[in-house]
Amino acid sequence: MLELKQTRYRYHQEWFEFTLGVKQGEILSLIGPSGAGKSTLLAMVSGFCEPESGEILIGGQSMLPLEPHQRPLAMLFQDNNLFEHLTVQDNIVLGIHPSLKRTPEVLKKVKEAASKVGLQDYLSRLPSELSGGQKQRVALARCFVQSRPLWLLDEPFSALDPLLRKEMLSVVKNLAEDNAITVVMVTHHLNDAKAIAHRFAYLSKGSISVVGNIEALNSHHDHAELAKFVLAAQH
Repeated sequence: MLELKQTRYRYHQEWFEFTLGVKQGEILSLIGPSGAGKSTLLAMVSGFCEPESGEILIGGQSMLPLEPHQRPLAMLFQDNNLFEHLTVQDNIVLGIHPSLKRTPEVLKKVKEAASKVGLQDYLSRLPSELSGGQKQRVALARCFVQSRPLWLLDEPFSALDPLLRKEMLSVVKNLAEDNAITVVMVTHHLNDAKAIAHRFAYLSKGSISVVGNIEALNSHHDHAELAKFVLAAQH
């Protein structure tokens, strides 16, 4: 579903280079220290950073000629990016129609998406009337209605308490599995990665050092730097 082939990007004097493959329906977690390039990788895939060389493919199609809004993906950030003056319903409608066109078909999709994330009774509320977890559910519903095969999640639940995070991860996992959505998620919580991901990619110093099954993400890993990173994260 997603392929990065020696995709290079320079930020000031720092170089980032990524080679990675993610299968359809797979959930991959990006982990690693701050500054390793996790968010940069997502920014290149989504089109907000333009690589100097290499290739980015989604479903076998090159993304490089396409603007961000043309790419078959949806993004979810830590900041939920909701419009405070719009209701929950209209914030979700934006995922389908930026012009807020509310046809019966659109409203049906919005209600279904809201129901999937447990917000069917909150459609008329404003974001200011919601909790942090509910706001992230709205943002997730907006991703869902876009019917995109790839979701990029950049630490979307890190500001939530552990119980809410666990609940939201479960919602993402169920939606992804039920709809064969491919998910690439940045997180600094290793327990979150273990709760949702099939595989992980460990980034260090601007490149991907290790890719493996999530079961191998432990402090006894053969890769010394990864093992040290996991050990530090457990304390």
